[in-house]
Amino acid sequence: MWTPTTRAQHNRAGLRYGSDLTDTEWLLLPPFLPPPCGCGRHRKWEMREIVNAIFYVLRGGIAWSLLPKCFPPWPTAYRWFARFRDDGTWEAINHRLVMLDRERAGRAASPTAAVIDSQSVKTTESGGVRGYDGGKKIKGRKRHALVDTDGRALTLQAHSAGIQDRDGAGPLLMASRSWWPFVELGYADAGYQGPRVRDASPIRIEIVRKPEGQVGFAVHAKRWVVERFFAWINRNRRLAKDFEASIASAQAFLYAASAMLLLRRLAR
Repeated sequence: MWTPTTRAQHNRAGLRYGSDLTDTEWLLLPPFLPPPCGCGRHRKWEMREIVNAIFYVLRGGIAWSLLPKCFPPWPTAYRWFARFRDDGTWEAINHRLVMLDRERAGRAASPTAAVIDSQSVKTTESGGVRGYDGGKKIKGRKRHALVDTDGRALTLQAHSAGIQDRDGAGPLLMASRSWWPFVELGYADAGYQGPRVRDASPIRIEIVRKPEGQVGFAVHAKRWVVERFFAWINRNRRLAKDFEASIASAQAFLYAASAMLLLRRLAR
C-alpha cells in the first residue's frame, strides 16, 4: 500500500536515472560479479556502471545502440550482458536475492510451495523462436514462471507461444529442482491438469479452480501472486514485448527484471 512513508522509501529522485543502483543496492551485487583481473590492462569502466547500463536498457526499453554517452559504450555493456546471460550470473543473483528476501520476511530461505503460470507476449521482426497461442490469440513467445507463495521468481523460462502450458510446465519444473530442491507442492490453473504435468517432476501439482459462478474478473486464491509478478516485471519497457532474437536473451532479461525488483525491496 502506498503511504507517505513507502513513497519516500521508493523515491529515486536523487539518482541520475531511476534505473541506477543506489549505494545500498550495489553492496548486494559484487559477490556475484567478476573481480578486476590482477594482471593485464585495467578496466576502463566500473562494474557498477555496466550494471546500471543494463538496467537502463531493461527499464527504458531502448536499443543497445541508444545508450546515453554517460554510460559505457553499448558494445561493452552488451558484451557483459551476454557474458552474464551465458554463464548463469543472472540466475545466480536471483537465487541469492530470493533467499535473502525470504529470510528478511521471516521465512525459510528455500520454499516448499510454489505457483506456476505463463504469460504470452508478442514478438517483433527481430526473429527467433516464436509460435501462435490459440487461447490468447497472440503470435510470439510465452514466459513461464514458477514463483514462491509471496510472488518471488524461482525459475523463469521463455519459449514459443505455440507450446501449451501442460507441455511447457514439465521442463520448467525439472529445471527448478537444481535451484529449489525442497519445493514439494505447486499451485496452478486448469491448463496444467493431466498426467503430463503431474508426472513431469516430484512436485505435486494442485489445481486451483475459479469460483463457481464467477462473472468477470476475480482474484483467485494462491494464483494471484504469479499474476502480480508478471505485472511487476512488465513495468520494464524492454519486456512490453519480446524484442530479443534469442530465447537465452529473453530469459536473461526476465531474471534481470526479477533481480532489480528484489534489490529495491532488500535495500529499502
